[in-house]
Amino acid sequence: MRSFFRALCAPLLCCLAFAAQAQPFPNKPVHIVVPFPPGGAVDTVSRIVGARLSELLGVQVLTENKPGASANLGAEYVAKSAPDGYTLLLGANGLATNPTLFSHLSFDPLKDFAPVARVGYAPLVLVVPTAFPAKSLQDLIAQARAKPGALNYGSSGNGGSGHLATELLKTMARFDALHVPYKGGAPALTDLVGGRLSFMLINPLEALPHMNSGRVRALAVSSEKPVAMLPGVPTFGEAGLPGYEASVWWGLVAPARTPREAVAILTAQTLKALEDETVRDKLGKLGAVVAPQDAVQFGRFLKSETETWAGVIKATGIKAD
Repeated sequence: MRSFFRALCAPLLCCLAFAAQAQPFPNKPVHIVVPFPPGGAVDTVSRIVGARLSELLGVQVLTENKPGASANLGAEYVAKSAPDGYTLLLGANGLATNPTLFSHLSFDPLKDFAPVARVGYAPLVLVVPTAFPAKSLQDLIAQARAKPGALNYGSSGNGGSGHLATELLKTMARFDALHVPYKGGAPALTDLVGGRLSFMLINPLEALPHMNSGRVRALAVSSEKPVAMLPGVPTFGEAGLPGYEASVWWGLVAPARTPREAVAILTAQTLKALEDETVRDKLGKLGAVVAPQDAVQFGRFLKSETETWAGVIKATGIKAD
């Protein structure tokens, strides 16, 4: 009797399995891996964009934090995940800089990921604790030059955007300071607020709440023009260091070999999410510039950024491992 029922049910089970596989993408939750701790800029961007994506895709879009190893831990996890469109990475500058900074990466960002869409960027802002004596960029530079190595600065990790941007600042302004790497911008900012760090170059998304509460003070913003969300904060050019610019950007990628149909759907819906006025308003209030790119454009951007920063990193001799 059992054999009879097995024989009877087998075709039905096969049909059900085939029907489940044939369901249109997506038919289960999509996970966006953030390679940094909760509370940072990448995490915030993921949750804002992901909330709208959930509505557009009709499935849950969940943010999953996997910090560590200068964002390589989370990136490696996604690179080795099933290429089915259900596991994405919200990457930042490290996608372009880490291949040169680290000599033994287990993945190649240009080969092991399929670009989905760029979200946007934010110029970095130079902040100090409220009690810090420097009231301007020139004050900070003068203090650093007077006591070489006495000041320290934090970053989201070795080779991160804040680290590279500060090393560029040190070179252009001709001063020295000790680098203290963290596993993300949020814990570094906590130590800055507590006075354990002298200064930081960080994106406005993380700095603004502390600026508005009076716990940190902004000295300059690394953009060509003043930023509306940072009234009264001069650009580096206005503060006496012309030519200095640095920003952090964000974009979604999927594992390589993800079906083109799935990537196309993710790209289209991400771009649609970024057209939403509520999403743009939320990101804009945090200091982010929404600058979408489709998969092809973002792929070209990644290649260009990788080549540009490879030259800079090699010229300065910076190594993260």
